[in-house]
Amino acid sequence: MRYIWLHIKTITETYSGEVPLAHFLKAYFKQHPILGSRDRKLLSAMTYSWYRCAKGIPAVDFETKVRKSILLCNNELPKSLATTDTVGMDLAATRFDSDAIFPFDIEFSAGTDKAEWVASMPVQPNLFIRVLKDKGKTISLLNAANIPFTFVTDNCLSLPNGAKIDTILPPDTYVVQDASSQQTGDYFKPAKNEVWYDCCAGAGGKSLLLKSLEPSVWMTVSDLRESILYNLKQRFSQYHYHAPVAHTTDVANKVLLDRALGSKQFDNIICDAPCSGSGTWARTPEQLYFFDPATIETFAALQKQIAINVSRYLKTGGRLIYITCSVFKNENEDVVSEVVKQTGLQLTEAKLINGINIHADIMYVAVLKKV
Repeated sequence: MRYIWLHIKTITETYSGEVPLAHFLKAYFKQHPILGSRDRKLLSAMTYSWYRCAKGIPAVDFETKVRKSILLCNNELPKSLATTDTVGMDLAATRFDSDAIFPFDIEFSAGTDKAEWVASMPVQPNLFIRVLKDKGKTISLLNAANIPFTFVTDNCLSLPNGAKIDTILPPDTYVVQDASSQQTGDYFKPAKNEVWYDCCAGAGGKSLLLKSLEPSVWMTVSDLRESILYNLKQRFSQYHYHAPVAHTTDVANKVLLDRALGSKQFDNIICDAPCSGSGTWARTPEQLYFFDPATIETFAALQKQIAINVSRYLKTGGRLIYITCSVFKNENEDVVSEVVKQTGLQLTEAKLINGINIHADIMYVAVLKKV
């Protein structure tokens, strides 16, 4: 095991948070092909556990801190990592300091609090899928593969994270999407043949959710990244939807946005705004570990500008559906209040979708209407 300890030490000392941890580990393992699948799996578990818990564990030697981190995350210590003084280690003796995990004085949105949120950090969220068709066949295939699952809603299934569903389920029968993200669709309420705009579309999760609710809507999408819009179009094709009109543009830049959209007007606009992602940090604990509180104001300013810019393209009676995956009031209620103040849009409903109790993400959604 000594070489495993050397690798985990190297990983934690060289990783800086500048790229997603999953990408870093993939590149690291590629550089060290001598590491077998079992080694990679163990190192991944050690690394993720470290970034979830290490800051909250009182000062001890590195190896003990790694062991305690794993114990907090998994409730059991792999035999290969056990030592005489850690075999009997239990959770009661391994509580971590939540103030050390998140020592910042940042106000949380109504619907969650710091203690609840920090306590959820050691727990890897589940994998969620939205079943599009052939639900009976999906259930049969999961049962045949001995993959456990539970129903969150009629079409939302919760499965163990890492379940190899891509090897058994037909790709056009389901979408991987967090349960809380799926719930944002409750606020879309599309009508037939409406014209919609997804202004920060990314890979198209919200656009696909909208199309599943009402396939007849006409879609325009935009994003800064041409490559991710290409992925979005591929996903639309996979699920047998017509490709949307796509613009590679910066919606925070009024001039560029006007150049892209011209005189278009939309019945409704989805604004899944860039944010801290704090509602998803249980999936990406490295973002919590390397968090800089100064980024919150940067995100909030960007969110306001985007929402204000795109609101000009709403038809009278149209709705702006503002969404984040943040737990922070600065990025949620405060942004919405400022957008209402500057645009005259009317806030009709808002909610923090707290998925902690089902091991899902946290999302915020607000609906603003042009009157």
